[in-house]
Amino acid sequence: MVFSFLKGQFIDVIEWTDDTRNTMVYRFERYGNSIMYGAKLTVREGQLAVFVHEGQLADVFDPGMYQLETNNMPLMTALQHWDHGFNSPFKSEIYFINTRRFAGLKWGTQNPIMLRDPEFGPLRLRAFGSYAIRVADPVAFMREIVGTDGDFTQEKIAGQIRNIVVQKVSRVLAASGIPALDMAANTKDLSDMVGKAIAPTLAEYGLEMPELYIENISLPPEVEKVLDQRTSMGIVGDLNKFTQFSAAQAMQNAAEGGEGGMGAGLGAGMGMGMGMGMAQSMGQAMSGQPAAAPSGAPSAATPPPPPPPASEPMWHIAENGQTRGPFAQSQLASQITRDTLVWTEGQSGWKKAGDIPALAQLFASMPPPPPPPVG
Repeated sequence: MVFSFLKGQFIDVIEWTDDTRNTMVYRFERYGNSIMYGAKLTVREGQLAVFVHEGQLADVFDPGMYQLETNNMPLMTALQHWDHGFNSPFKSEIYFINTRRFAGLKWGTQNPIMLRDPEFGPLRLRAFGSYAIRVADPVAFMREIVGTDGDFTQEKIAGQIRNIVVQKVSRVLAASGIPALDMAANTKDLSDMVGKAIAPTLAEYGLEMPELYIENISLPPEVEKVLDQRTSMGIVGDLNKFTQFSAAQAMQNAAEGGEGGMGAGLGAGMGMGMGMGMAQSMGQAMSGQPAAAPSGAPSAATPPPPPPPASEPMWHIAENGQTRGPFAQSQLASQITRDTLVWTEGQSGWKKAGDIPALAQLFASMPPPPPPPVG
C-alpha cells in the first residue's frame, strides 16, 4: 500500500498497491488530511476506486490515471455544490475494490443431503467442491456487504457464500432425479445448475460466481461397503469355479508353508480345510442348496440325509416250497430261468423272473425254452 503526502497537510497522490492475495476492499487512509483539488488518482487493472462523501456513495473510477477535477467527478461536484472555478481541497473517503477473481474457495456439506434415489430409495449423500467469486457491482457490494470496513478480506464473506452454495447444491441434487451411481458422470451439468441457482442471490450482494465445481459426491460408508460387496460378486462370476480356484490356492499355500515344520504344516492344513469348507458352503448358498452342518453338530432346520442306496438289489429265489438267497442281481443269471419265482425288497409279491423288467437283460442272451417234442 502506497500513499504520499507531498504538500504538507494536502494529499495529491492517491493509489493502492495490493501486496496480499485475499483483500477485497481497502480504504485509502488519509488520516484527516484533505485531498487537493487536481490530485492524481491511479487505479490499476483489477481495481475500482469508490468515493464516499459524508456517508454517501459518490463517483466510481475504472482502471486508469485521473486528475481529480469537477469534470470527472460529477457526483462529488453535485454533492459539494462546487462552482465551475472551484479549486479548493476537499475531504472524502476513498475505497479501492479488488475486482480480480478469488478462486480456490472450498465448500462442502457438513450434514448429509437426504434424497430419494431412483435405484436405492431413500439415500444420504455428501458432496464437496470449490468455487470462485468476483465483485461485479461495486456500489451494491459496498452497500450490502462492506459498509465502512476499511480492510475487507475474502474470509469475512467466504462462510456466507459457502452456506449459499451448500443450500443450492442440496436442492439441485435432491430435485435432479439422477441416480446416485450416475451423478459422477453428470457433475458438469449439476455444477451449471447450481451456478444458475446461485446467481440471483449473489447479484443482490454485488457479486458473481464465474466458477463452481462439484468435485465429489459420495455415499455413506455403510452403503459403499455393501456396494463393494455387490461389485465383488459380479466380478467373481461362476461361484463353482471360484470355489475350485480358492481350494487350489489354499493347497498351494499349505504346500509352501510346509517348510516351517510340523506345526506350520498342521496350521496350513487346518486353514486349507476351513477355507475349502467356507467356499463349499458359500457355493451351496449361492446355488440354492442347503449348506451342510458341521461334523457332529445336529441340524434343527433340515433332517439328516438318507443313507446311500445299495450298489445292487438283492434277490430271493423260491423253489420247491423253499427260499434261497439273497443273491446280487449280477449272480442271478446262473441261478434262475424265466419261470423262476423271485422277490426283492419293495416288490408286492413273488413273480416270475421273466415278468420283471429289471431282470429282462439277464435273458437277452439266453435262448427260449425248446418246443415240446413232436409225437
